[in-house]
Amino acid sequence: MQISDGDGDLSAGDAYLCRAGAGPGRVARCPSRPQRHDMARYKMQEMPDLNQTGERRSYPRLILDGQTTTDELAGAIAAATTFGAGEVKGLLGALAERLAVEMRRGKSVKLDGIGTFTAALGLREGFEAETPGAAARRNARSICVKGVSFRPDKALVSATGRGLSLERVGGRAAASSDRYTPAERAAMALAFLDERPVLRVADYCRLTGLLPTRAREELRRLAADPQSGLAADGKGSHRVYVKRPAENNGGGRP
Repeated sequence: MQISDGDGDLSAGDAYLCRAGAGPGRVARCPSRPQRHDMARYKMQEMPDLNQTGERRSYPRLILDGQTTTDELAGAIAAATTFGAGEVKGLLGALAERLAVEMRRGKSVKLDGIGTFTAALGLREGFEAETPGAAARRNARSICVKGVSFRPDKALVSATGRGLSLERVGGRAAASSDRYTPAERAAMALAFLDERPVLRVADYCRLTGLLPTRAREELRRLAADPQSGLAADGKGSHRVYVKRPAENNGGGRP
């Protein structure tokens, strides 16, 4: 969707920044010309025929083209408003701190137009999950925050799709298991854990293109290998994967 400011067209995102920058003592600087939107790329990915129907189907998969940093995001917002880049970074930092405070209180945090953040709990290293019906009770000191779940707001999903331009790359659809070698997938898992505390099966699926069943089996094999650098934490639906402590590589628990 395009929005006109009288001199030229603004995207919905540009118009939002214009409104966000306006307020007491502030006048938003809205661009007067249409902004160029880069074209996102995608490829068709073939999924395994798990039901043995004889038919293999392909689905579109977005090709990530780098990552926008905090500095870049702050600069883009500053360019569209009267806020300075330093102010924007300060506000983002304050927001992150406040999110942590509210989630520590056992609350989820909803940001209109963005989504909902919720803390995810897990067991500290060295503690085993309780067996249902067992007499022992889990001490709170053995429990910690293992990650933060995010559920996007419908408005964010809708805004992302508006005006989206896609370009297909590649020829025939690639099979999900053909994109990376097992060693490459293991390296991707470790790189993911360099930035985040835990890796879930869903995360591994997004990284590698594997379907959940294959991804789950592969993660279990990696966690059972002391040389892989990965370890499992938790059981059943609460199982996640973490980086194996360096001192335990080669002989720690899986």
